Amino acid sequence: MNNKKYKSLKEFYPFYLSEHQNTTSRILHFIGTLLAIVSLIGGILFHDFRFMLAVPFLGYGFAWVGHFFFEKNKPATFQYPGYSLASDFILFWDLLNGKQSFKVK
Repeated sequence: MNNKKYKSLKEFYPFYLSEHQNTTSRILHFIGTLLAIVSLIGGILFHDFRFMLAVPFLGYGFAWVGHFFFEKNKPATFQYPGYSLASDFILFWDLLNGKQSFKVK
């Protein structure tokens, strides 16, 4: 467990990336975040609360499988929920636009 206290998202994000080195884990994070976004949009468009209920299960479910079975580490969500959630969306965007690779070199 990381005992460092981060004071900003900019300071936290490099640690977040270090905890997301496995290709399968990154793919699972990407899929989970994408499905959570789609579910949120679906809930808004169709005025159906069930879509909203699915958001955390989709987002965290895929991510936590990645951590527990592939990264073999504890998700940063438990210690830094806000920074971790924001970093999930930053990584999603960075993967989508090619700034980050699914395969870490």
